[in-house]
Amino acid sequence: MRLLSTRSGQVARGPVHHPLFARYYARISVGAESRLGMAAIRERLLAGMAGRVIEIGAGNGLNFRHYPGTVAEVVAIEPEPLLRQMALESALRAEVPVDVVPGAAEALPVKSEAFDAAVLSLVLCSVRDVARTLGEVRRVLRPGGEVRFFEHGRGGGRLMTATQQALDRTLWPVLNGGCHLSREPVAALRAAGFRLGPHRRVLLPEKGPTLPTSYCALGVAWRPDEPEVR
Repeated sequence: MRLLSTRSGQVARGPVHHPLFARYYARISVGAESRLGMAAIRERLLAGMAGRVIEIGAGNGLNFRHYPGTVAEVVAIEPEPLLRQMALESALRAEVPVDVVPGAAEALPVKSEAFDAAVLSLVLCSVRDVARTLGEVRRVLRPGGEVRFFEHGRGGGRLMTATQQALDRTLWPVLNGGCHLSREPVAALRAAGFRLGPHRRVLLPEKGPTLPTSYCALGVAWRPDEPEVR
């Protein structure tokens, strides 16, 4: 999930390369900060965090300005080259140290038990392997480390769920950078062995039409206190 320099001075594409989606996402995500209240959600997501934090799938870095001063360092992983460049620019404006690096969610390029907390923000929908990603999150967190999550996924009645699943089987992932609508992030965290804390359903938009992307979960979980078995 990284850019490889070639001898000719050009840059070879890594496995994650969605330039059209990256431009589209960057445009709509900035608008959503006020239009959908995403800025307020980011504030709630990150409030009270402290220590060393790893953010998985940082996108264009819109979380960075919301990290409190109690955070010592953020290591932000972003595999898509254009989004990573935007995240680097956002990191320069952050009030806490942010290091933006390439990497795959399924194989994080960091040491085990190196972080106090992890942030998952609208990323589990698009990773290639949710279980492996969460296994990596467990690996890099210290025992008792915290996970803050804001993710969208399956929701609504039978008709909406069927719609989400149908879109997942057809063009939605292709057009939206690998995004899937019908994944279940809270259930996936539980299955990966995390201890779930307070979490709640959030609808986006809160008012107006309910869309296949509307069903979100905002909350916290913890890695078990016992060391990982190796």
